[in-house]
Amino acid sequence: MSFTIYPAIDLRNGKCVRLTQGDYGQETIYCEDPRQMVEQFIQAGAKWIHMVDLDAARTGEPINLPIIEKLVESSSVPIQVGGGVRNLERLHRLLDLGVSRIVIGSAAIDDPKFVRLALQVAGDKIALGIDARDGMVATHGWLQTSKVTAQDLANEMVQYGAETFIFTDISRDGMLSGVNVEAVRSLAEACGKQVIASGGVRSLEDIRKLAPYQDQGVTGVIIGKALYTHQVQLEEAIQVAREAEAK
Repeated sequence: MSFTIYPAIDLRNGKCVRLTQGDYGQETIYCEDPRQMVEQFIQAGAKWIHMVDLDAARTGEPINLPIIEKLVESSSVPIQVGGGVRNLERLHRLLDLGVSRIVIGSAAIDDPKFVRLALQVAGDKIALGIDARDGMVATHGWLQTSKVTAQDLANEMVQYGAETFIFTDISRDGMLSGVNVEAVRSLAEACGKQVIASGGVRSLEDIRKLAPYQDQGVTGVIIGKALYTHQVQLEEAIQVAREAEAK
């Protein structure tokens, strides 16, 4: 099993931005044209790109779809997209655009029936995004916190056929405070499926800590702010992941 580095692009109003702990009031614009970021990431060696439509996550409005379409068309590597995927219409529109993997988040809590249908329709093209605050699942752009634990939700989704999860520790996202390695490993162990870590990466050491668990289901990590603030160089992160695979 390999360990993949996923550079992240968060879209808001067509621009590449980052939020602090999911707070829409704490936004930093890093690039006016997301295509430039896609090209930079590919040149640095990225094999996948992770993208979040923040507008859709918050309001459900697909205002960034034309931009996502252009990014997918111009990218030579697969792109996974999340944000506001709460019905089959949105799912099919993203699939029709050529999105390689679609991340479903809030719907796992709000509409389990839709998740079951999505997994039937798209199978391994679906990843379930589990965003947690103090172990409890947060939804709707992290604006609401449920009473469901991350592990309980993952186990329920496995019953529906889920094979891939993206776990974000909201308390660490955008804070450069280090990945919650134990929470990621525990989730992979509990559900027995592939888990991609997200939130808090601040240095190559985070990758060195996560990668040894690839055989236990931790198959990758999403890196956002650390790349934009140059605390992590994508080329070096990919090399560290390769070295871990070789061991």
